[in-house]
Parts: sequence; structure tokens; C-alpha cells
Amino acid sequence: MLDSGGMPEKEDNPPTLASLRARGQTKRVRARAAVPMREYADEVSKTQQSQASDRPQMGLLFAAGPAEEVSEVLAENAQSRSRRPTSSGKTAQLATRSVDSATVVQQSRIWSVRDLVGQIRQQLEGGYADLWVEGEVSNCRPAPSGHVYFTLKDGEAQLPVVLFRRQAILLRFKPADGLAVLVRGRVSVYESRGQLQLIAETMEPRGAGALQLAFEQLKARLLAEGLFDAERKRPLPAFPKCVGVITSPTGAVIRDIVTVCRRRHARLSLLVYPATMQGANCASSVIAGLRWFHDNPGMADVIVIARGGGSMVDLAGFNDEALARAIAASELPVVSAIGHETDFTIADFVADLRAPTPSAAAELVTAGQHRIEERVAALERRVQRAGRYQLMQARQRYTRLSAESVLRRLRDAVSRRDQRLDELRLRLEAAIARRLRMPEQRLTGLTYRLKRQDVSLQLAAAGHRLQQARARLERASARRIAQQQSRLGQAVVRLEALSPLAVLGRGYALAYGADGKLLHSSALATLDQSIRIRLAQGAIVAKVTEIEVADEPSKT
Repeated sequence: MLDSGGMPEKEDNPPTLASLRARGQTKRVRARAAVPMREYADEVSKTQQSQASDRPQMGLLFAAGPAEEVSEVLAENAQSRSRRPTSSGKTAQLATRSVDSATVVQQSRIWSVRDLVGQIRQQLEGGYADLWVEGEVSNCRPAPSGHVYFTLKDGEAQLPVVLFRRQAILLRFKPADGLAVLVRGRVSVYESRGQLQLIAETMEPRGAGALQLAFEQLKARLLAEGLFDAERKRPLPAFPKCVGVITSPTGAVIRDIVTVCRRRHARLSLLVYPATMQGANCASSVIAGLRWFHDNPGMADVIVIARGGGSMVDLAGFNDEALARAIAASELPVVSAIGHETDFTIADFVADLRAPTPSAAAELVTAGQHRIEERVAALERRVQRAGRYQLMQARQRYTRLSAESVLRRLRDAVSRRDQRLDELRLRLEAAIARRLRMPEQRLTGLTYRLKRQDVSLQLAAAGHRLQQARARLERASARRIAQQQSRLGQAVVRLEALSPLAVLGRGYALAYGADGKLLHSSALATLDQSIRIRLAQGAIVAKVTEIEVADEPSKT
């Protein structure tokens, strides 16, 4: 046995997880390259911690290399633990030797994150390419692209799962949170996040059967869309000439339908479209039959989808969503005759009419034809009664006829003709008068138009308009002058109120100095100064003999 450095190791020393891990790394280095020193030291540290608790780190071993290396390491680790426990001092010594011996090897290559994650993804996809995982769905997120993302978990762990669109459309049920499922797929790594995930290929529910769950979910969805509403179901034609039958041409169903149709109406034509009525191709085969009758509208008047009884697995093809929508979109009425009376499929709910058995479907289709003789006999009896009634009334009218009544009817006829002549005479006179009035009305119109073009009339109208305009101008001028005079009077009043002369008229006076400036204060005058005092009327010249200074107002 070799240790992490490739040197012989004593057989009596049990291998530690560090030595086993180092040997797995040495194999990978010889094949391609080594793990970076920092990452390797972290892994050794984790390994030592796991040995202290005597529990190997499964996540680290799972990401260390291919499935064969992981199995070998786990097996040897189990053997070593079965021999005797490893002391902590010897474990630390072997781990140190592993780190020192790996330093030389690891210097050959330094991994980038992308290359390392890509290598791990390739090894995981190669070692876990096909497996089944059971768990509970949580955090289910259907994407607009059609992909479905959810988490598969149990009581101790969880695993992200992605179900791509091409697999999601093949599911017979809709994933939902809390649903226990069994998923088949492969393990991979989402490189953008460095996240372990399961790429699902198919999925089955646990607990309730997959077919029953798919049936209930599809039934609820189509019911919510209104495909089961009675308003959209069409009645069957009363007298179909040809019935299209989609069934197996070799089964007992077609023989029962032929027997019933020949017994009830021998002239009814049957057109059989051979279809697969069980298995994976059942739904697509029946859809092809519906499309054929749709592309050939004159071949049949009504379509019957018939199949014998069977288990729910045998009838699973008639619980297909595509088949249900094809039946709903059919332009011809569709009769569903699938299984026995106790069997129900999605096709029964979508079809225009459900028959409990194929034989009952044949009876329902030929119901109108079977009763045609009774209808003809009833119509014949109605015609005979009507003829006898009309003959009886004619005989009664004939017995009431006499010579006097004939003459009276002749006179009435002549009178009606005279009345008709008078009416036509009145209508003729009215038409002649209307025809004669038309030239007179035209002449009157032309005369009126000619008068409107007379120059004297136009001049009189223009003179009248001129007089009206002159009157309006005079009224506007007078109104404008009055407004201006009013404004002038108001301005004079305001000007007189603000005039200094008005103030002087109330007993005030203006004193001017020798320089002609207005004296606002006694401090501006001097003794013996000549001043000029302006009064309301006139002015006086005076000399200052005394000056009184006014006290300044006190400031509060």
C-alpha cells in the first residue's frame, strides 16, 4: 500500500482518511494535474476534523474523483476502522506527510475555478448518469420558458432539480409543493453557481397512482377552461348518411357496431379509420383519425371513438390532453364509446355525447334512422286527416252556394272594380297637376333669383347698411367721448387732492432759504437770515429773529 507520497507504508498501520484521500489525489495527478495547494490543505483540515468525530465527510469524498475512486476510498476506510481506531497523533503525522509530499506534485498545475468545476461535473455525470431519487417537492417554480425548477428534499437533506421543457411536456401530472415523487435523472453541476443539481428525465408521484393523479389534474384544468360545459356540446345529426368510426379494425368492437347498425338501419354507411387503441401511440393514432375526418368533411356526418373495456392503464391513452383538445376542436360531433359503463376517461367528458358501450353508441347514432318508419306513418296519418278536413269544408261551402249569392258576389266584384277605377283616376289627376306645377315653381324660383341680382335693390341694401354703420359709429364715438370725459374729471379730482396748493389753502405755508431751497427743519435757518414764505395766495419775505429747536422724540 502506498501513502500520499508514493512510499511504502507499513501494513500494520491502518490507512487514515488523509492517506486514502492523498492516494486518490495522486492518481488524478498522474492522469492530468494536481489540486491547488490551498484547496488541498483545506480538504486535509476537513478530513482531520471528520476523523476526530470518526465520521468521514461524504460530500468531500463525493467531489474528490470518479465513482470508482470514491468506492475504493470508502471500502478501505471501513476496513481500517474495523481493525482498530487511529490515534490522533499518528493521524496528524500522516496528514502532515501527505501535505509535504503533495507539495512537489501539485506544483505542476494550478487549476482555474472553471476547469475544476468542469472536471467535477464531467466526473459526476459519468459516475451518476442514471439513478432514481425519492423525496418531497418544495419551492416548485415553473418558468415562462417551460422549464420546471424545484427542490427535492427529505428530513435530512435537499437537492435542487431541473426538469427541462422537452421532459416537462411529457409529464402526466403537474408538480406541486408537498408532493412525494420518484425522480429519474443524472447528477450534474451548474457551473455558473458551482451548485450540485439533478437533471430530471422523468418523474412519477408516490402514494396516489401516477395515472390517477394525472387524470384528476387534467380533469380539473380542462373543467376550469370550460371544455366540459354543456353549452359547447353539439347535438347529433338526426339522419346521418355515414358514420366515421375510429377503432381497431380487428377487434370485437367494430363487429358489435356493424351488427347493431345493420339490424337497426341497413342503409347506413360506416367508414372505419384503423387506429391503435392501447399503448403509447394510442392518443396520437386517434388524433390522426380525427384530423383525417376533419380534412375530408364530406366523408362522415358524425365520429364515434370506440374501444372495449380495460384497466386504467389500458385506457390511459384516452386521458391525453392533446386528444381531449383535438376532440373539442373537431367540427363534427364526436361520440365517445370507451370501455364499459363504469369506465370514465377525459375523452368521455370532452366528447359531445358519451355512450356507455360501443353497442350503445351504435344505437344512439341510429336512433333517428330506426324511428323513421314510425315518423313516416305518423306523417301519413296527419296528411290523411288534413285532406279529409279540407274536403269536408269544401262540401260545406258548396252546399251554401245559391243563385242569389252568386249574383251578389258578381255585383260586389263589379263594385270593387269601379272603386279601383276611381282610385286610379284620382291618382292620374294628381300626377298631371303635379307635373304642371313643376314648371310654374321653376319659373317662380328663377324670377326670385333675377330680382336678387337687380342693381337698384343691391344699391338700396348697401345704402341701408351704410346708414346702420354710420349710426353705430356715432353711438360708439359719443360713448367713447363720455368715457374719456369721465376719466378726465376723475383725474382732475385726484390731482387737486394731491396738489400742494390745496394743502396751503388749509393754512399751511412753505419756507424757502436764501438759496431757494425748501427749509424742512429749524436747524437749517440762521439768525438774521432772509427767508421767503409761500402762502396759498401770494408770498412774503421775512427775517429770522429767533430759532426754536424742536425736541427729538424719545426712543422707547
